[in-house]
Amino acid sequence: MKKITRMLIALLIMALATPVYADRGRGGGHGGGHGRHGGTHFGIFLSPGWWGPGWWGPRYPYYPYYQQPPIIIQQPREEYVPPPPAEEQQYWYYCPDPQGYYPYVKTCPKGWLKVVPSTTPPDGEE
Repeated sequence: MKKITRMLIALLIMALATPVYADRGRGGGHGGGHGRHGGTHFGIFLSPGWWGPGWWGPRYPYYPYYQQPPIIIQQPREEYVPPPPAEEQQYWYYCPDPQGYYPYVKTCPKGWLKVVPSTTPPDGEE
């Protein structure tokens, strides 16, 4: 109760000590300019002063909260590995006229025939 009474008295003193700029409505801006010119004006500022910690802080010791860093589990990257290409069938190219296989016969006027190779080359070739 004492604290509220002191605060109200301090507010009343401050309100009474402030200058009144709208004195009888003259020269209040807006192009009036009539009325008092010059003279000294003063005001008295009375304050109850500072007497200790106020509303802005706690009265007990403040210990900051320690926040742990976030736990990050990095997953290994999944790499796409394409399957190996299917092995193409290997062919030998046979020419009926002149008889022989490429590269032993360089040209074949009648067209090349694809032949599935055997484990041993045909007779006469090697």
